[in-house]
Amino acid sequence: MPEWEPVIGLEIHVQLKTRTKMFCRCENVWGEEENTRTCPTCLAHPGTLPVANKTAIEWAIKLGLALGCEIAPRALFHRKHYFYPDLPKGYQISQYDVPLASGGRFVLPTAEGDREIGIVRAHLEEDAAKTIHVGGAAGRIAGAEYSLVDFNRGGTPLVEIVTEPDLRSPAEAAEFGRLLQATLRRMGVSDVNMEEGSLRVDANVSIRPAGEATLGTKTELKNMNSFRFLERGIAAEIARQEEVLRDGGEVEQETLHFDPQSGSLSALRSKEEAHDYRYFPEPDLVPIAPTEAMLERARAALPELPAARAERLERDLELPADTAKLLAFRSELGDFYEAALTGDGTDPRTLANWTTNELTARIGDADPAGTGLEPAAFARLVEMVAAKEVSASAGKEILGVLVSEGGDPAAVVESRGLGRAGGDELEAIVERAIEENAAAVEKIREGKVQAIGAIVGAVMRETKGRADGGEVQRMIRERLES
Repeated sequence: MPEWEPVIGLEIHVQLKTRTKMFCRCENVWGEEENTRTCPTCLAHPGTLPVANKTAIEWAIKLGLALGCEIAPRALFHRKHYFYPDLPKGYQISQYDVPLASGGRFVLPTAEGDREIGIVRAHLEEDAAKTIHVGGAAGRIAGAEYSLVDFNRGGTPLVEIVTEPDLRSPAEAAEFGRLLQATLRRMGVSDVNMEEGSLRVDANVSIRPAGEATLGTKTELKNMNSFRFLERGIAAEIARQEEVLRDGGEVEQETLHFDPQSGSLSALRSKEEAHDYRYFPEPDLVPIAPTEAMLERARAALPELPAARAERLERDLELPADTAKLLAFRSELGDFYEAALTGDGTDPRTLANWTTNELTARIGDADPAGTGLEPAAFARLVEMVAAKEVSASAGKEILGVLVSEGGDPAAVVESRGLGRAGGDELEAIVERAIEENAAAVEKIREGKVQAIGAIVGAVMRETKGRADGGEVQRMIRERLES
């Protein structure tokens, strides 16, 4: 049998966090009581007319530029017809053959080098309402007792991003999604929260004999609500298609659901084609015609994007690739790190290590700017540990205080007695620990050097972590050799 090559493209839906909805003035918020953010326009009452959200258009232009797209001089809205309870008009206002942005290239850094992923289009549309199936399997319509519709989400500004089928593995697809998520978050246009539905990813998957250019029949995986599940779902579908072809069958074009709990795939429906939606231009909306001034404003508003930031941190500060990536992908963490790096005495790699390990261990996914910790205080603490003014364990304790209460690290050291133990105090503690651990001393003299840990531990307990472990070991060896 031939060796199969996966061919993967993604369709990503991004809710824009504008103040109001796409075509009406209802407040665009998440988590409100059901059906309280609606009006005659987004509920499609007769006689109502849509009015396009200017901010959503400007943000979509900025997003298109970030994806390396060409911005259309004149883009059209269309009506995309399908019938479902979450669509009160019986059609969705979207874009079809003249999208706002198209023909982009987005660079995905990989261990093997940069990969350019083509962007077919990034177009504006309105989101559908949210349908909740009660009963049945995992909230799906099959076997549900009844369904509820919350129209709060209906009309939310949405950008659909469609990639070329340039991705070649489940892991690469997931990594592309994470980079795009970080990019959108950095731009500030979306919350990109997959659990809340402000970022939703579908995957088009096919396989072909390795080395061939012809595309195989694709299937679509819907409703992936995490990148880990996206990776697992694509891997499961690749394996299923290989088995179908190996057994002499043909892959059918259809839409599938992946159940992450069981790892199983099930068919939802046959895959629709464009003609199934009966597109035609939206007669109630004028075309979008971006001016040069709008394009210039969008270009000027683009921040340094995560891929470029990771490359700069790795190149200019000589950070490890994984560390640079974490600081770039979590933009608020990267901002805090670079704000703390302004001091001349701070080593970039040491500060980065404390940021990505000790700080994140205490704040999780939170924004460090929302804690009591100031960047300058954090830098000073790291410098104090590096200069051995305080021990590493004491430094971690001080960091916990600064995160919860704020303040100056030197003041915390003074108030809590966390200064480094040394001099006569430490010598006395070491002598006492040697006397009280005669069995460990005997083992050390017999050549079992690991037994020194018992004596070091006794010293560290008595000093409450204020002693330097390396210095304690040196002092113990010096006394036992004399």
